Amino acid sequence: MNRRTPSLHPGLMTDMYHPDSAYVSWRSGQNGMTTFDLYTRKAPFGGAYLLVAGIEAAIEFAQSFRYTDDELKFLAHIRDYDTAFLDELAGLRFTGDILAMPEGSIAFPHEPILRVTAPFREALLLEAGLLQAVGLSTLIATKASRIVYAAEQGHPRRIAEFAFRRAQEPMTVARAAYIGGCSSTSLLNAAYEYRLPATGTVPHALIEMYPTELEAFEAIAEAYNRYTLLLDTYDVRRAILTAIEVGLRSQETLGHTLAAVRLDSGDLVADTIYVREQLDKAGLHSVRILASGDLDEWKIQEILQAGAAIDSFGVGTALGSGAGSVERQVEGGSLGTVYKEAWYVDELGTEYPKIKIAGAKSTWPGKKEIYRHPNWEEDVIQLAHEPRPDSYHRLLKPIMRNGDVVPGSLPPLSEIRELAQYNLNLLPEHYRQLTVESPYPVRFSEGIQSLRKQAFDMVGGANLNKDNLI
Repeated sequence: MNRRTPSLHPGLMTDMYHPDSAYVSWRSGQNGMTTFDLYTRKAPFGGAYLLVAGIEAAIEFAQSFRYTDDELKFLAHIRDYDTAFLDELAGLRFTGDILAMPEGSIAFPHEPILRVTAPFREALLLEAGLLQAVGLSTLIATKASRIVYAAEQGHPRRIAEFAFRRAQEPMTVARAAYIGGCSSTSLLNAAYEYRLPATGTVPHALIEMYPTELEAFEAIAEAYNRYTLLLDTYDVRRAILTAIEVGLRSQETLGHTLAAVRLDSGDLVADTIYVREQLDKAGLHSVRILASGDLDEWKIQEILQAGAAIDSFGVGTALGSGAGSVERQVEGGSLGTVYKEAWYVDELGTEYPKIKIAGAKSTWPGKKEIYRHPNWEEDVIQLAHEPRPDSYHRLLKPIMRNGDVVPGSLPPLSEIRELAQYNLNLLPEHYRQLTVESPYPVRFSEGIQSLRKQAFDMVGGANLNKDNLI
């Protein structure tokens, strides 16, 4: 039996409870204009910030959301929905507005990355797809930015993304990692689609194929004008002497240049110091040393602080999976984005602030804006109708209006990366650290705090425990 790649069905990219809830909404005639906020309650990896990515994928999902006849037949098969409800789904398209922080923005916990306003059923059905698009990309972009930061240590070092074989979603990872500052990808499909630099060396299997390491190195040197040799197949300290021999001879006889050597295992501190010494003794000062092998931001920082002589890194598993650190008790693997109703306008035009009351998971009502102090002293989350604080910058930008993409709101990837690096450079140094002592200050305005109390009273605050509203 032949396997096939599953097709993408935007209308079915929901959890089961989304069409179920939409059906209840349809039966009760409740479909007023609703505002949802997409945000996260904490920054990932023990850091202070999030690097926003995935907005383009989120918008593409919203644009493409619809149901085909076959998909509606499938829904009718698994649930006893009224046929009139299925008829409505047949014509459903997203007609609302989306405001978002542009990709490459810096966000902090509790700040809406996306603000969606649409008829209730439209906004609800988009929930899971929007969360997946923004959550994964932002997780990976943030991870990449941390790895790049750890590698710099006062000296620019390139990070190559090697995540394909273990990535959650390889194409998403390659794109988000590039936004986060990675200089290249090993995945050719991503390099082709996104016009990214593609890099790679050779596997141990190629070295092992030849009777001796010398013959393997000579074959590589003969094949390419500029080449990289892998040193840790057998013995690094013996291999570097062989690499130097081949490098000097190929330069003399062929004009081919040994550009770099790579280590993928072993004692990266001691071995790279030794390798650097041998290269310099041979006059090969321009040969770079690359390191890879189960690296993350903490390991990179640790080995560089210990004096490792490394010019660039290849990072795969930790980046592709957005991993945390078991040793450091740091969570990873997902961002924990949420999508919460904040405002509702019924068919008569009556407006209602909406909240969930659940301690630290309690939500904030109202249509919100976010403003940032020009010197990054604080961010303010406030109601949309409240006046902008003097000289503060507005962070949410219109992306979709009445279901259509706002012209110029989805820039090319090169501009997104440029914006990301610009914002990361502006972020105060103590908030870029791998672990932060105190979070970036995010303040809720008096107006939004007052509205929250009003919403609490509207849902029966007299009978509820106010301590649950944090």
